[in-house]
Order: sequence, then structure tokens, then C-alpha cells
Amino acid sequence: MFRKMRPFLSVFVLALVFTSCSEYQKVLKNDDVKAKYDMAEKYYDAEDYKRANRLLEQIAPKYIGKPQGERVMFFLSNSLFQIKDYSTAGYQFERFIKSYPKSDKAQEAGFLGAKSYYMLSPKYSLDQTDTDKALQKLQTFINTYSDSEFMPEANAMAKELTSKKELKALEIAKQFAKLGEFYTLNYSISAIAALDNFVLDYPGSIYKEEALYYKVKATTILALNSTENKKQERLADAKTAYTSLKKNFPQTEYEKKAGDLMDKVEKELQNYSK
Repeated sequence: MFRKMRPFLSVFVLALVFTSCSEYQKVLKNDDVKAKYDMAEKYYDAEDYKRANRLLEQIAPKYIGKPQGERVMFFLSNSLFQIKDYSTAGYQFERFIKSYPKSDKAQEAGFLGAKSYYMLSPKYSLDQTDTDKALQKLQTFINTYSDSEFMPEANAMAKELTSKKELKALEIAKQFAKLGEFYTLNYSISAIAALDNFVLDYPGSIYKEEALYYKVKATTILALNSTENKKQERLADAKTAYTSLKKNFPQTEYEKKAGDLMDKVEKELQNYSK
């Protein structure tokens, strides 16, 4: 019997969908703000954020300054987030917080606004402007809502983004170091400066060991290829870089590579001890 009913059920479902779509298009095109509001809320509650968003975008300006304005503006911001329009969502969440700083939804809006920029953060090799903005927003949220239920996720996102910025900075320094092996010594000088800045900016970085090794490498290459009047001082700088690596990481994974570099440095230094 059920099999016999299936064609009728299919037709019934299609009819409901068609009726719903027809009703949606009708409300979307008319000027009845209340009807749009009611339908937007219905779709929002059903998690049909795309349809809800189209309606909310139309009515949001109509509710500025009205009691329902706070609700409409949060729904609009969150629907944008849910449909992955993160750039516009971040902007709208910022507007929501400025307009309703005492709202019960201010904390959630602050978190989702920061998360919007987090979602826009590209891979480390690209421009990190959005990463910087996301970190700024996350830090503001963390400082403002230290006991928030969203704190674990906010901290995890901030840690991930910081690690991404660290990797970006380290890769730039490593690129200078590699160029210094084949081109002018200016690249080695730039690498050393970048690596020094990296250690100062990110003292607790998980990439610190690698950064210290690359400083050993860059200082050694610079010293070995320097003119005679600068060589001894730069060889001493290379030894200092090696000492720093060993002091911070006694069991460094770069022991063999760094040790080989120091053998070359020590051999050159012997010329100055005679």
C-alpha cells in the first residue's frame, strides 16, 4: 500500500515546495515589511540562512531605531556568517556591537565577528592582512570576555594564527638565507636581521630552534665570504650564533649541520690565532 502511495507523496512534497517557493518569492517582491520579518524569522529558525538573509537585507534599514532592530541586525550578521560571506559578516558584527554594546548577544557577536576574520585568513605564504585583523579582533574578545564559553575556541584560533604569522616571518628569513648562499652577501645580512627580529618578536615560538639554526648558517656563510678586514669579527658572530643554538636547544636536531658549519668556522679562526 505504501508503494502505491509513494507517487502521491512525491507529488504532495513537490507541491509543498512549489507553494513555499511561490510564497517566498511573493513576500520577497512586495513591500510588506512585517511579512518579510515573519518569513525571515521562519527561515532563520529552520536554518535556511540563504533565504533568510535575502529578506533580512531588505528589511534591516527599516528596523533601525526600532525594538526589533537588535534582533534583525544580529540575524542578518549571523546569516551572512552561516552562508560563508565572512567579509560582510565581520563588518556587520562590528556594526551590531557598536549599535548594541549592552546586548545579550554582544559577546557572541564579538566572537563570531573575530571568527569571520579568522576564516578569511589565507595560508601563511600569502599576504597576512586578514590574519592581523583576526588576531586583533580575537585579542579584543579575549580581553573583554575572559570568562566566555567561547574562550577555548578563541584561544585556539589565536594560537593558530600566531603560528601562521611566525611561519611567514621565518620563511622570509630563510629565503634571504638561501639567496645569500648564491648571490650577494647583502642577502645574508638581511637574513640575520630578519632572524634576530623573529626571535625577539616570537621568543616562545615552536620555530625558534629552526630560526637559531638558520642564523648559524647565515652568519657562517657571511663570515666565510667576507673581506679580510671583516672576516674575523663575523666568524666570532657565527660562533656566538652556534652557542645560542646549543644553549637554547642542547639536543638540537640540527647538531650535525650546525656542527659541520662550526668546523669550517674554527678552521678559519685558526688563521687568526697564529
